[in-house]
Amino acid sequence: MAKPEGQAVIKQLVAQSDVLIENFKVGGLKRYGLDYASLKALNPRLIYCSITGFGQESPYAHRAGYDFMIQAMGGIMSLTGKPDSEPGGGPVKSGVAFTDIFTGLYAANAILAALYQRRDSGEGCHIDMALMDVQVGVLANQALNYLTSGKVPQRLGNAHPNIVPYQAFATQDGHMIMAVGNDEQFKRFCAVLSLPALAEDPRFATNGARVNNRALLVPQLEAALAQRSTDEWLAAFEAVGVPCGPINTLDRVFDDPHVKARELKQTLPHDQAGQGNLVANPIRFNGTQMSATTAPPHLGQHTESVLDELGISLEQRTALRTAGII
Repeated sequence: MAKPEGQAVIKQLVAQSDVLIENFKVGGLKRYGLDYASLKALNPRLIYCSITGFGQESPYAHRAGYDFMIQAMGGIMSLTGKPDSEPGGGPVKSGVAFTDIFTGLYAANAILAALYQRRDSGEGCHIDMALMDVQVGVLANQALNYLTSGKVPQRLGNAHPNIVPYQAFATQDGHMIMAVGNDEQFKRFCAVLSLPALAEDPRFATNGARVNNRALLVPQLEAALAQRSTDEWLAAFEAVGVPCGPINTLDRVFDDPHVKARELKQTLPHDQAGQGNLVANPIRFNGTQMSATTAPPHLGQHTESVLDELGISLEQRTALRTAGII
C-alpha cells in the first residue's frame, strides 16, 4: 500500500466496490491517496467508513484509541466492579473488548443506512465512527440517571441501580443471578424463600421502596438464598416464573441445552488446521441461521481470486508479488 503499484490495485478495487472500512489514524491514508476525498473522486457512490479512537474532528483526534483505554475514559469502568468500600473494590473493565464490539455493530448499522441513502440519492458518504463516541452512547440507563439527576452513578458490583433485587447471590454451592423485574415477581420470589412478609412490608413492597431500602433488604435475601444449592433454587424459581440463571463458565455455556439446540458452536473444515471450532452467527432469517459455510481465511488466501476478479493478469500478479506489492 505504501507503493504506487499497491495503491493502484486498491484503487481498482475501490472503483467497483460499495463499501470501504478503515481504521488508520486520522489523516493516515491521505499520503497514499486513499483518503475519502481521493477515493470519492474515483467512485462517488463509495461508502467509506473510518473507525478511530476519537473521530475525525476532536481535540484528541491525533491519539490512538484502544478498547481498554476507551472503557476507562468513556465511563464504563467507573460503573463496573465492587464499590471502593468493599474488599476487592475498584474499577474493572469488561471481560471482552466491549467498546470495540459495539463500535463494529454501530458501524455495520451505519453502513446499512448509508446503502439505503445511496439508493435514493445516488451518492456515497463518509461515516466517522469513534470508539469514544460509541462508549458514551452505550452508557444507556446510567447516562440518563446522571443527566436527569445530576448525581454521578457509583459502582454497585453485580447489583442494578434502579431495580432490586437484580443481582448475583451466593447459594449453598456457588452463585446465581436473580432478576426480579416487578412487584408481582417479588411476591412470588418471597413466597419461594418462605419469607412472604417481606413482600407485604411497606419498605419493600414496591420497587422504588426496595431501591431506597436495599441495604435492609439484601442481607435478608442473602441469608435465605445461602441455604440451598443453585440447582434447587433455579428449579423453584423457574417453576413460578421468577427470572433467574446460573453464572456459567464457558465450558458450561457451550454445554448448555439452549446453546446446543441453537447450534451456537460451529465446526467448519479448514485447509491448514483440519477443522476450526467457531461461534456461529446469532442472526436467523425465517428460521434459518445466517452462519458461515467456510472457515476464516488464512493470510492472503483470497488474494489470487480477488485480483482475478479485478482482471489483473497472471503475469501482472507475478510482477506484483516479485516486487513485494502483494
